[in-house]
Amino acid sequence: MLEIFNEIKGGLIVSCQSEGNDPFNSPEGVTLFARAAEMGGAKGIRSEGIEKTKMILENVNIPVIGIIKSQFEDGTVKITGTYKDFESLLKIGCQIIAVDGTFRKREGVTGPEFINLLKKNYETIICADISTYEEAIACAENGADFISTTLSGYTPETKFLNTDKPDFKLLQQLTKNLNVPVIAEGRYNQPDYAAQAIRMGAWCVVVGTAITRPRIITRWFVEAIENVKMEMDQNNFNMDNLI
Repeated sequence: MLEIFNEIKGGLIVSCQSEGNDPFNSPEGVTLFARAAEMGGAKGIRSEGIEKTKMILENVNIPVIGIIKSQFEDGTVKITGTYKDFESLLKIGCQIIAVDGTFRKREGVTGPEFINLLKKNYETIICADISTYEEAIACAENGADFISTTLSGYTPETKFLNTDKPDFKLLQQLTKNLNVPVIAEGRYNQPDYAAQAIRMGAWCVVVGTAITRPRIITRWFVEAIENVKMEMDQNNFNMDNLI
């Protein structure tokens, strides 16, 4: 455990996930991203799903955080919320497993309670994905090895937050008051944001979309260009004058 902790400390973890009809949504597709991330200096990978995570584990030499996504009844995301999901990730050799650490109930227990039961029955590193300071404290008290800000802005209690930027306020609260390593995750889509997280005391930083979602990144640029064109049209600017 100590070796893995030190291996990812102060580093970048790349979340290699893909969904829907994205052309990279296959074990082979996300594994190529993982290999490229390792070549670029990433200290770890975060991966979703058994087949994808299994292939990534077989092709990289850095720690892998495994998760399985599902949904709560209200449609919001649930991270590794059942014993079956947890055991499936264990069987393929995940070094770290991320678990939903929110207060929402699954299998009759809250996230912190679920983590407590997992730590009593399994020997593995557990990362608690939380959305609030109170959840983080409860997860730490119940044995979580890492606390990650993954779900801030993505739960009913935090959906009011500005989801254009990371929740630096939450990160600061956690790094100041917890003795458990804190992972910065959620909208760290600029290098400056990642650097700021480390400066604030984050153990490491997880970046996903800005590295492994070409379709979304392309859309960012397209929308920025389209917005400028609309402004120019409104101001009767003739682009032919630039030629």
